[in-house]
Amino acid sequence: MKKSEKQAIADNLRTFCAIKGSQNAAARSISGVSSATISQILTGQWDLISDEMWRSVASQTGYDRHGWNVVRTRGFQRISEILADAKDKSLVMALTGEAGCGKSESIKVFARNNRNVYHVVCQEYWNRRNFMTEMLAQLSISSAGCTVSEMMTDIISAIKKRERPLIILDEADKLSDQVLYFFISLYNSLEDDCGIILCATNYLEKRIAKGVRINRKGYNEIFSRIGRKFIPIEQVNGDDVEAVCRANGITDDGVIDEIIENCDYDLRRVRRLVHAAIKRMEARS
Repeated sequence: MKKSEKQAIADNLRTFCAIKGSQNAAARSISGVSSATISQILTGQWDLISDEMWRSVASQTGYDRHGWNVVRTRGFQRISEILADAKDKSLVMALTGEAGCGKSESIKVFARNNRNVYHVVCQEYWNRRNFMTEMLAQLSISSAGCTVSEMMTDIISAIKKRERPLIILDEADKLSDQVLYFFISLYNSLEDDCGIILCATNYLEKRIAKGVRINRKGYNEIFSRIGRKFIPIEQVNGDDVEAVCRANGITDDGVIDEIIENCDYDLRRVRRLVHAAIKRMEARS
């Protein structure tokens, strides 16, 4: 890794530490990175730091080597407002939105810019232990040798010690029923002490509604705990796409119109189309 890129990552880390309040607080937010390593990066003692560690720090603190600028779309602003409210008032809510509307990116930015926010990206293959292990990793607590019960106790104990904590279960529709039931346990143990957000595609809303209708175990409890409501996130529109294009170097109205026409209002596709357009412009110059 080039020295210039390491310096850019270090500068980004310094900003990250300032947002989190201290190097120790930043270390708690970065999985697998100690406070000592952060100190070495910030003071220029780089000789013993591997490229793998540099990449880990970069990815977890929001450094983007491609220089992509995240835009405050309508969905981004809505999600940010909801997360801030949930964190401040220890609310429990569920957000749903179409794939590509910017849910995860908005959450990443919020988690980086606020203390005691634990962004858990759920996976289809997780069992209860996988879920607990990830939760503990977010809290910078080792799960080695612990039973599931002990892991749950450690999570609850750690969360209750944090100021205005917020747990975000992103892509929650990927969780199996057995793992999703842990949401009930988290709620019961942390009510009024911690905000909890379920974030997913519209599939989760349909899944919960069906579970409630056929009286599937746990589903009515889950629905009750989110206030019997799913909050929809606005789909991306042409104005959002144009704003993203202009923020990332595309100013030609014709190119912007072409991207709007071909993006299917999916921000992931917008990013690819922007990169392709920039490559074409660079090839012609």
